[in-house]
Amino acid sequence: MFKRNLFFFVLFLVLANIIFGAYQLSQRRTTSFSGEYYSSLSHFGQVLRIIHEKYVDEDAVDYDTLINAALEGMLSSLDPHSQYLSSEKFTALQEETQQQYGGIGIQIENRDGRVTVVSPIANTPGEAAGILPGDQIVRVDGENTEGYTSDRMVELLRGAPGASVRLTLYRPKTEELLEMTIVREIIALESVRDVALLDDGIGYIRVTQFGERTGTEFAGAVERLENDGMRGLIIDLRNNPGGLLSASVDVAGVFFDRGEMVVYTQGRDRESRREIRSRTPAREREYPIVVLINSGSASASEIVAGALRDTRRAVIVGETSFGKGSVQSVEPLRNGDALRYTSARYYTPAGVTIHEKGVAPDILVDLPIEEEARLLQQRSRPDLSPEEFEERFGFAPIEDKQLTAAIDVLKGIFLYADLGRLSGM
Repeated sequence: MFKRNLFFFVLFLVLANIIFGAYQLSQRRTTSFSGEYYSSLSHFGQVLRIIHEKYVDEDAVDYDTLINAALEGMLSSLDPHSQYLSSEKFTALQEETQQQYGGIGIQIENRDGRVTVVSPIANTPGEAAGILPGDQIVRVDGENTEGYTSDRMVELLRGAPGASVRLTLYRPKTEELLEMTIVREIIALESVRDVALLDDGIGYIRVTQFGERTGTEFAGAVERLENDGMRGLIIDLRNNPGGLLSASVDVAGVFFDRGEMVVYTQGRDRESRREIRSRTPAREREYPIVVLINSGSASASEIVAGALRDTRRAVIVGETSFGKGSVQSVEPLRNGDALRYTSARYYTPAGVTIHEKGVAPDILVDLPIEEEARLLQQRSRPDLSPEEFEERFGFAPIEDKQLTAAIDVLKGIFLYADLGRLSGM
């Protein structure tokens, strides 16, 4: 009996020591963190109180205004993609995810202190007006926009369909200052367009952005082309500003085995690595693929191009892509606002980072700025005959040299395969 009681007493002492040690360790960590946290919070509170009580314009320093400005500044100081979203901005973000809003149809971001166009969205007033990737928005309705955030610019550009907005753009490539008035429309973000079977059995699919339905639409377009006898495929991702990560995985996954890694993300800790794998049922697709990209191809479109390049499933033709390879997380807050912050970076299957580097093409085909502008206008008005187009825009439709190069690549692969079969007979 004595030995049994002694055993339980010793066991109790051991467990008590373990629990006490764990408590002490957690207290040290918590105290260290809490001390730094509360010291910073106290410093912020002191500044907040001084400005609220002593700033000359009393109407400008209510607590809500000051705190919102501080939060916006905190997030925007991190990188161009991190934001503090008021409830109104959060609602606008959700509306955009649903792929419909009133505006002119351009993707923008802060770059070198200016709000810069990443890409015009296909079939929108912005594309039809000739806005190009890299254009800087200098004024909106006469208002100087220097130092404006992307959020503030979105507020100015969006509005009721039918209302016009006057823009002043600076185009760094040509050092031009451009004035244009654009009428807002409902921007319905269609994603898979211009599906066609070209000569020699070459399929063509243009993906303009990555939304909730893009994966399904793309898979359906591929299957239709296959049923029509497609021998090779061109995926046009030029001026595609990106979108949902899941949609890019679904598009690339059409050509991947189920469970094969398409992309992975890496946050600040080693343990945060997340491998995103294809969910598509395996199907043998052995025809050659060419992916077209340019400087307006960003984010999700770079994931698709990088995944197909790294796994030797496609030849990349065009120009180096934009280089937007960061992951943004959105966390709603109790008051209806939200935080949008960069939580990780994308890496292609070969471990290559996209961020600020982009995807380099296998075959470089640069387009002069004038040709790119004309091609954007051509693609925005497929309903016009060549004669009607020239009459309206003052120039005849021109050859798309990047598309021609992609077609030539596939024809070369066809010829090589045909010669191989003949030599084996």
